[in-house]
Amino acid sequence: MADPESAAADRRWLVVGLGNPGPTYANTRHNAGFGVVDLLAVRMGARFKAHRGRADVVEGAFGSPGSPTRARVVLAKPKTYMNLSGGPVASLRDFFKVPLDAIVLVHDELDLPYGSLRLKRGGGDGGHNGLRSVTKSLGSPDYLRVRFGVGRPPGQQDPAAFVLKAFSNLEQRELGFNTDRAADAVEAIVLEGLERAQNSFNGDPA
Repeated sequence: MADPESAAADRRWLVVGLGNPGPTYANTRHNAGFGVVDLLAVRMGARFKAHRGRADVVEGAFGSPGSPTRARVVLAKPKTYMNLSGGPVASLRDFFKVPLDAIVLVHDELDLPYGSLRLKRGGGDGGHNGLRSVTKSLGSPDYLRVRFGVGRPPGQQDPAAFVLKAFSNLEQRELGFNTDRAADAVEAIVLEGLERAQNSFNGDPA
């Protein structure tokens, strides 16, 4: 029996990176999701274009041409601020006719050590304003998530301020590797199914 979470060739997926628009936020921890979908777009050899659904999008595919697991994919970066991400995600879902179980959100996660990944379906928002907005707009929390660990703030620093700061110099040295690994995890979810992807990527980088 085929894995029900594996991609069919005629299925379209929506992969959304969460973040805040504009150069002020470009290299902050809260924009880790943007970084991952930016890399996926580079892998596709495509550039983001403005979409009427209040997002920048790339349309392409994961997998080799002719492969039975090749999947059509829309990459997206909402053009709203993080706490209003849900509106663009719902608009793109409706425009591209993507089912809930084929929506993947990539987002920063305070409750994971820096560089760790956790892949899952559903769950709460954990105080993440982007997730809260998306869940409300989609009417369900049961979309897929790639949680990109950014670690907890040091001392008594406000978590809201921490995620809006740039990665430290030490973190920057490993950011390319960690972003690459998260992009691999997204592709694995789409092409291999959630369970296999979890077995490969959940946890700390090797």
